[in-house]
Amino acid sequence: MTTLSRPEAQPRTAPLARFRAPGPFDPAHGHEQVVYCNDAASGLRAIIAVHSTALGPALGGTRYYPYESEDAALADALRLSKGMTYKNALAGLDLGGGKAVIIGDPTREKSEALLRAYGRFVQSLGGRYVTACDVGTYVADMDVIHRETDFVVGRSEPHRGAGDPSVLTAFGVFTAMRACSDHVWGTVSLRGRTVGVAGVGKVGHLLVGHLLEAGANVVVTDVSDAAVDRLRRSHPQVDVVADTDALVRADLDVYAPCALGGALDAATVEALRARVVCGSANNQLADDGEGGIPERLVERGITYAPDYLVNSGGVIQVSDELEGFVFERAKHRVEKLFDATAAVLRRAEEQGISPARAADHLAEERITTIGSSRMYLPGRR
Repeated sequence: MTTLSRPEAQPRTAPLARFRAPGPFDPAHGHEQVVYCNDAASGLRAIIAVHSTALGPALGGTRYYPYESEDAALADALRLSKGMTYKNALAGLDLGGGKAVIIGDPTREKSEALLRAYGRFVQSLGGRYVTACDVGTYVADMDVIHRETDFVVGRSEPHRGAGDPSVLTAFGVFTAMRACSDHVWGTVSLRGRTVGVAGVGKVGHLLVGHLLEAGANVVVTDVSDAAVDRLRRSHPQVDVVADTDALVRADLDVYAPCALGGALDAATVEALRARVVCGSANNQLADDGEGGIPERLVERGITYAPDYLVNSGGVIQVSDELEGFVFERAKHRVEKLFDATAAVLRRAEEQGISPARAADHLAEERITTIGSSRMYLPGRR
């Protein structure tokens, strides 16, 4: 089984091209398998990184991005696939962690031929890796990839898929937020609480709906005026502030970053007035090193719900396709994020560590105690 160490944070200001790609044998990563995929006819250049299959097949999305170098693409694939190992383990899924990257500009180079070529490479792994959507790929792309492989989730409903994963991602954030409320204020109710949502795209918009239905007061901001206008048409009672700086300085109970990564940098943490941080954005901690942002949040009395747990409703939703998607079953699994979040916060409090550290420890424990001592081989479990 892969020996696990904590996934390293990537500062939001560090361009991927500056990363010197570590090899998959590097003990800081310890990947089981890395596959380079080349199809000259379609122009496909892709890397599939399988970090761990101790809990089952490696599930993780396909990122389509114009990397400046192959080293940058490899570094991203290794980093993201390791993160998926932790995410899937902490979410209670019997799945390992993997990720794929396609090198190129998806707005100019994506084609049916390229996606189908990629699907054939996924199929060649025999089920050790299951792909899904990520940056630059969408539900319609998964439908095309599915024409060549059985090992793809996040398909559209006509293709027996789960459709848009934003639905249960937002519900998962709301569920985790209720657990945070119970931990901090002794009640799961958010009625009367003021929640600031930064980013009201698909997930943020749906989250606002859950919060208003629960009786919370909601303040929002977004760099897109169109996104704010759409939200106000659906929910005219929400308040709007000019930008994220204004939002974090507002009199909030809960801050929900639902846009870009790196939302919690040193300046933000010092200015933040909320007691709880719980949002869907990935890679929220701009500095995840020892003595960094996680510890400073603890020092300031701010309860942080680890992002890779909070936003795992989407991966839970699409993973349900592996059994034949049933929405109510998937939603029931997402509801368990309440207990998972509560366990992380309880462990952090008991051991005097940050919730970020506690989440990593719990994920590692599940992999060690429940996971197989060998890698996943299709048909051999």
